[in-house]
Amino acid sequence: MAERDDQTLRITRIELRNWRNFPRAELSLEPRVFLVGPNASGKSNLLDAVRFLHDIVAVGGGFEEAVSRRRGVSSIRSLAARKNPAVELTVNLGTEVERPRWRYELSFSQTPQRRPQIKRERVLDQGTELLDRPTNEDLADPARLSQTFLEQVNVNRAFRPIADFLRSVRYRHIVPQLIREPDRSVGKTDDPYGGDFLEQIAKTPEKTQRARLRRISEALSVAVPQLEELELYQDTRGLHHLRGRYEHWRHRGAWQSESDFSDGTLRLLGLLWAVFDGSGPLLLEEPELSLHPEVVRYIPPMLARMQTRTRRQVMASTQSTDLLQDPGIGLDEVFMLLPGREGTVIEPAADFAELQALLGGGLSMGEAVMPRTRPAHAEQLSIFPDR
Repeated sequence: MAERDDQTLRITRIELRNWRNFPRAELSLEPRVFLVGPNASGKSNLLDAVRFLHDIVAVGGGFEEAVSRRRGVSSIRSLAARKNPAVELTVNLGTEVERPRWRYELSFSQTPQRRPQIKRERVLDQGTELLDRPTNEDLADPARLSQTFLEQVNVNRAFRPIADFLRSVRYRHIVPQLIREPDRSVGKTDDPYGGDFLEQIAKTPEKTQRARLRRISEALSVAVPQLEELELYQDTRGLHHLRGRYEHWRHRGAWQSESDFSDGTLRLLGLLWAVFDGSGPLLLEEPELSLHPEVVRYIPPMLARMQTRTRRQVMASTQSTDLLQDPGIGLDEVFMLLPGREGTVIEPAADFAELQALLGGGLSMGEAVMPRTRPAHAEQLSIFPDR
């Protein structure tokens, strides 16, 4: 069977066991996904499950490195884990034609020396099993269980499309101050928080770079009405900077560098660049931060237009009613994260008939869903003692 372009692949299902907030979670995913819940409900941790799989196959990564970045298995494992302490992640990958095509399962725990150890690794291609570990060789040499086959090019040829796809995952949560002061992230590459954001732009081929900046400046002009133009330049030390030309009483306008941009401008600029940069799943952390509500409400249709061109999957966490105002958002695209004593439960909005009735009655998705994820007793913050 001929391989399809990786760009058409997406994550169709995620299953988690004992992953951080989630003793157990199963989600069937659409091309666009919105994760809604109160603070500390696990929205970031759910996105991090996908990032973890990316880190296993990323350049400079690997299974042990991915666990180490998260401060060890004990920090990853759900506090509600009891009878079966292993952490389990499973993803199904497919297309609109093949749902699913691939299935990747990974279960791990730690040795008495607190080193991460694979308990099981399994790969299926359209239901046919290609890999099931541990093998006899693994049992004879347990050190082999410190690495996945997924990350090893000498053994993953039969299912390398999974590794290639996961390597294409991009997570973006721009911190404006890191763009203004990149020295804080010296040595980092592809920093999801924006430490090397200007260098990422500079490394883009000039023709592509100019085209993207032109389209981004056109989009930004809606949110920043006086912005006329964006360009990248180098200072006398060879450092890259981004500057924008603003409409001004002077004939040629006034130029401002990234150090003068507002937090909202920098975050929106980073979001727009992320939309154009890459082809794999895009993970966005609360893209509404620092943005005007009227701008926020147009983020979902912007992402939808991008998907018509690239077929790129998007997963976004949010606490914004404004972001969920778009009538094009379907119940099957929204998941509610509801924390409890035994961890967080993830509920698909589509499972609630009353939500469909509320939408039919004229409420927006945000107005229908957000009250269900409201933190209990939030009103008590108003009586916080003043002494």
